[in-house]
Amino acid sequence: MIAHCKEVPEFTSNRLIHDDGIEMKNLLGVHALVWTGGWSPEEAEFAIASTAKAGFDLIEIPALDPSRIDIADTKMRLENHGIAAGFSLGLTLETDINSEDLSKVDLGRATLMEALSIASGVNSTYLGGVLFGALAKYPGPTSQKARENSASVIKELAQQAAGSGITIGLEFVNRYESNLLNTVQQTLDFMELVGEENVVVHADVYHMNIEEDGFRAPLLACGDRLGYVHIGESNRGYLGKGTIDFPEVFEALVDMNYSGPITFESFSSAVVDPGLSNTLAVWRNLWTDGMDLATHAREFMSTGIELAQQTTQSR
Repeated sequence: MIAHCKEVPEFTSNRLIHDDGIEMKNLLGVHALVWTGGWSPEEAEFAIASTAKAGFDLIEIPALDPSRIDIADTKMRLENHGIAAGFSLGLTLETDINSEDLSKVDLGRATLMEALSIASGVNSTYLGGVLFGALAKYPGPTSQKARENSASVIKELAQQAAGSGITIGLEFVNRYESNLLNTVQQTLDFMELVGEENVVVHADVYHMNIEEDGFRAPLLACGDRLGYVHIGESNRGYLGKGTIDFPEVFEALVDMNYSGPITFESFSSAVVDPGLSNTLAVWRNLWTDGMDLATHAREFMSTGIELAQQTTQSR
């Protein structure tokens, strides 16, 4: 057995609490695809151990294919390394709950409930991503009926999740990956339709850079409904090497007193998930060394938050 390197913190939508009850600021996380494209016991060990070595608190595990995840093994490895876990996925066109086809809606509901059972099984308190529909380019706009079907399933999912203390995050994405939720305001409106308190906004600055007028106003508009943040560069590579205005992002998060998880997400053809890589059009190597990328991101995020705090305090 590997000794615990630190306590495993529990996180909720906007507060982070250790088992001893001490409140702390943002957990910093990293997406598992920085490390590996699969989730065999060996791959899980490598990803979780690397997450700890790089100084992160949390790993985001994709649950696109729940059958690949060994619940007991994953839970053991997370506990051994003192790393918290969040889970994420996007539905396919065959499991699309943002549809008028009830057979697809039923398949999507089953997929989401299976992912929820995995999150619960490893004592995770977060399931997010494109849960509200397919992660795909649609041939046209959604319909009112499809939107209602999606909201109905998300409501069921949230109610089921509440019994396990799990927060459901809705990650709005760009127009090429969803025809339902592309902006903060659309997500907030959809959440009103769902009507469950454990449903939060999952904001990803990569997508915001495409769809929003900026970062500050949309983030502030979330208020206490912001529950999870993805940090990623405009080209999906090293932070600071693209066009994202990270000072604006971090200053907005500090000004709004956001204390939820902030997770680094990056993709390269150096690490390939058979499904997600093609869906996200990961055609080239933006990096080859996951540890170098991750440690750079960890320092970039920590420094960015500290500078934002200093800017806020000097006003």
